[in-house]
Amino acid sequence: MADWHRVAAEAELKPETPLGIRIGDVQVAVVRLADGIFAINDVCTHEFALLSEGFCEDGKLECPLHQACFDIRTGRALSEPAEVDVATYPTKVENGAVFVQV
Repeated sequence: MADWHRVAAEAELKPETPLGIRIGDVQVAVVRLADGIFAINDVCTHEFALLSEGFCEDGKLECPLHQACFDIRTGRALSEPAEVDVATYPTKVENGAVFVQV
């Protein structure tokens, strides 16, 4: 069973500004969107760059290397050169703290 990990204070997350964190061996990108806080695997499935260092807009996260885009809510690869989706992780907010289940 996956554990919940505190990753940030809710107030620290700026809209559409990815926060890259490491939970054990897993790189995670946490992003606040208008409809919630989402977490996806932070490593691009095309060339292994950190997605949290890319550009975020309209619920999409763009890889800084080759501009592959991923849906932050679903992890779905939206554009080439990426063809493989990234994992998503459940999030929750308790007492102003953001938690990710990995």
